[in-house]
Amino acid sequence: MELHYPVPARGMRNFFLGDNAVVDDEACITGELYRHMARVLRLKAGAAVSLTDGAGRSFDGVITEVGAKSLTVKVSAPEAAAESSGYPAITLYQGLPKGEKFDLILQKCTELGVAEVVAFQAARSVVKLKEDRSAGRLERCERIVQEAARQSGRKTIPKVSFAGALGPTLRGNSHSVKLLLWEGERVNGLRQALAGMPAPESIAVIVGPEGGLTDEEVRQAQQEGFIPVSLGSRILRTETAGLAIVSILQFHWGDIG
Repeated sequence: MELHYPVPARGMRNFFLGDNAVVDDEACITGELYRHMARVLRLKAGAAVSLTDGAGRSFDGVITEVGAKSLTVKVSAPEAAAESSGYPAITLYQGLPKGEKFDLILQKCTELGVAEVVAFQAARSVVKLKEDRSAGRLERCERIVQEAARQSGRKTIPKVSFAGALGPTLRGNSHSVKLLLWEGERVNGLRQALAGMPAPESIAVIVGPEGGLTDEEVRQAQQEGFIPVSLGSRILRTETAGLAIVSILQFHWGDIG
C-alpha cells in the first residue's frame, strides 16, 4: 500500500534523495540533484530544505556547504512514517507510446497518485525500446516522476519500469482488481464492472499504445484474470485513456473527492 506523509512547511523546497543518502545527521548531495539545487535553483548555505529518501522518510534540514561538485545538508531526525492510507495501490500497465506521450503519462499519473507504471512492448507500439538505451530512458523517467511528485506534494515516488511483451509481463501478478481498457468491449462498461465491488487492496489497469491492443494480447490478459471494460462510446488517445480511468478509480475508491 502507498504511504502518505505530511507536506513540508510552506516555503521549504522538497527534494528526493535518489542515490544520495543520509549518514548520521548529514546528507551529501551529488550528481543531478546537486546540479539542480546548486546550479539551477542556486540554493546557498543557510537555505532550509526538506529531503525524502526512497522509503518515503522526510528530513528537514539546512544547507551548510555548497562546493564545486557537491553540497551538504545538516538534517534533523526523520519524520515518523504515517500509517497506510487505506487506499488501493494502482498500477498502470501502459503499452509503450511515443516519447512525449509517455512523459505526459508519467507526470500526470504521479500527480494522480499512481503507485507504479509499467511500460510494456505492445505488438502495435510504434516505439521499440532498445536494450542498450533502456537504462538512460529509465533514468529520464525517474527524473520526471520525481519532479512531478515534488511539485504535487507527494512524499512517495511511483515505481517506473520497462517490460517486454504483455503476456509474460502479466504472468503471476497478484492484483486484487484487474481491468483491461479495451475499445473492442461492447457490453461491460467501467461503471457496471465496479458496481457492488468492495474496495480492493490493489488495482491493475492495462492501456494499449497508439494502435491499440491486438486480439491475442486481449486474450492473454483475460487468461491472467483481467476484465475487459470500456469508458463508453468515446475512443480516447492512449495518453488520455489511462489518466481518465485512474481518475475515475481514485474518485471511486481512492483519495480524490
